[in-house]
Amino acid sequence: MTIKTLLVAAALSVAPALALAECQWKHDTTASQCAEGQIFDATKGTCIEQVTG
Repeated sequence: MTIKTLLVAAALSVAPALALAECQWKHDTTASQCAEGQIFDATKGTCIEQVTG
């Protein structure tokens, strides 16, 4: 095997692992993920308790 073939094989074998790693650190919360009684705070990027009063 040539070095070029080995480099291509290494890149193809690592690609799925990199794709999975990207998904693990990208956890953006959205308004649809907030529990009942909570609202989405865009400045904090999280769900907070809805204050009624």
